[in-house]
Amino acid sequence: MLIRRTLAEIAPVADKVTSYFYALVFTGHPEVREMFPAAMDVQRDRLLKALLTAAEHIDDPAVLTPYLRRLGAGHRKYGTVSAHYPAVGEALIGALARYADLTWGPETEAAWVRAYTAISQTMIDAAAEDEARAPAWWHAEVVSHDLRTSDIAVLTVRPDQPYPFLAGQYTSLETPWWPRVWRHYSFASAPRADGLLSFHVKAVPAGWVSNALVRHARPGDVLRLGPPAGSMVVDHSTDNGMLCLGGGTGIAPIKALIEDVAEHGERRPVEVFFGARSDHDLYDKDTLLGLQRSHPWLSVRPVIGEGLAGQLPQAVGENGPWSSYDAFISGPPAMVRSGVDALKRIGIPGERIRFDALEELAGVAG
Repeated sequence: MLIRRTLAEIAPVADKVTSYFYALVFTGHPEVREMFPAAMDVQRDRLLKALLTAAEHIDDPAVLTPYLRRLGAGHRKYGTVSAHYPAVGEALIGALARYADLTWGPETEAAWVRAYTAISQTMIDAAAEDEARAPAWWHAEVVSHDLRTSDIAVLTVRPDQPYPFLAGQYTSLETPWWPRVWRHYSFASAPRADGLLSFHVKAVPAGWVSNALVRHARPGDVLRLGPPAGSMVVDHSTDNGMLCLGGGTGIAPIKALIEDVAEHGERRPVEVFFGARSDHDLYDKDTLLGLQRSHPWLSVRPVIGEGLAGQLPQAVGENGPWSSYDAFISGPPAMVRSGVDALKRIGIPGERIRFDALEELAGVAG
């Protein structure tokens, strides 16, 4: 209760709290500045937002603990070690005390200290466990760069050591052009015998990493990969049909799921709705239609229209019924949100709708 009161009070001045938080971190511990991007506008509110989100859910360990464990393991790629956590905690308390004038006091401060202690310890423990079984990051050499449209490229990379992941998952990726700036990309194929990994990347306005990958990356360039993450994976213990919605480059993990089903020798029905603004943007349509020809259990339906967030779920609703299917959704955030709502309306239970909402507590940490 005390924590939520604080969060409500600082919400209108979140920008000031964020700026003050980083000022306290960097002035009190200047040695950690090099762990952050040179241009802080890219990173600016991510760390504090993650901490505040975690604190808000401190009384829901079933949701919070997996989130914090992913966060702790994922922060290894930044060079984070256990000694950094007290510095961040001091800055957090200092920023809240500065801007939560109405709710701050000894009791509230004690509540925040308890919450941060629990949060940081969970993250530290997860990082230590992860260190025992995996590197903090992998180097990966670009082996091919296929420009499918003027702003979409398919990149294939070769990790420098084995990279275990599941079809439908994603990773974080850093380029040599923007050090310490990481962005999430889904694997566009199931694990391969040759160990190669593929990603579909769309250059977006002001997207530092995406533009670098589409416009500048070439074979021979070396990227860095964080650990795999994500829960949008196939449950091979069931033979439920699969309903897959992929918008734009969100078709990448859907393609990986199709390959995964095929490699397991399953013949469950897999229905794919692939949405884009124009036929030109259906950059992987030929590959998907080729998979459909090879697998009689697979059906692929392209959906074209400007209002992807509305039209793709509408197209799904016009077909079906889908109540016995497991659903998988990947694409722009607005499309994912509208898709989840639409699927629930047509009778698919929420627990059978799988998606990874980046930056959100229910999904993964950025």
